[in-house]
Amino acid sequence: MAFVEFRDVSKVYQMGEVEVAAVKDMSFTIEQGELVVVVGPSGAGKTTLLNMLGGMDTATSGTILLDGQDISAYDAKQLTSYRRYDIGFVFQFYNLVGNLTARENVELASQICTDPLDADEVLRAVGLGRRLQNFPGQLSGGEQQRVAIARALAKNPKLLLCDEPTGALDYATGKAILKLLQDTCETTGKTVVIITHNAAFTAIADRVIHVREGAVSAVEVNAAPASAETLEW
Repeated sequence: MAFVEFRDVSKVYQMGEVEVAAVKDMSFTIEQGELVVVVGPSGAGKTTLLNMLGGMDTATSGTILLDGQDISAYDAKQLTSYRRYDIGFVFQFYNLVGNLTARENVELASQICTDPLDADEVLRAVGLGRRLQNFPGQLSGGEQQRVAIARALAKNPKLLLCDEPTGALDYATGKAILKLLQDTCETTGKTVVIITHNAAFTAIADRVIHVREGAVSAVEVNAAPASAETLEW
């Protein structure tokens, strides 16, 4: 069985008297330990996909499985536990607590988990061993995103979901963050999903899921992913 599986998943929003299908009969699989890039234009359904996989939204129909568990059948309480224990989130904007140090921001996430990783060790792993006591305002954008990644990893999640993680960063810093995510996948065996509109990112993925108009238009498995250091866009 695949680690992640979408089976004919649809999401319909009611906008007054109008129904809007954000996702339509979407099906795909992801294997454990893969770096996956979900790519498509704005409005293609990428964020809706991420929200359903991350337990922040529910499917109208279809089945979503993670590690053999049918999360599409979860109630609100189960979804809260799922988000807390099984999923690590990294967003375009870092969402750090400004009056907490890098260490404290990471510890904040690890306090809600049952099997967290050591905050200092995770921060050292993302290259911030000398920045433990710095506040977000004392860090660059790339360093703040590294703290956000460390915070997600400290939860020791089954799945790391990254929504446009380089969107607020310059080119060189964005490449460094992608390399960090790629290295994290390779060294920890975590399954990492990156949502992006940037087709150049597909070169580093083990699996690429193309999304268009709310549906999966193609899935590619890359036998020889490129290093993020070689990317150009």
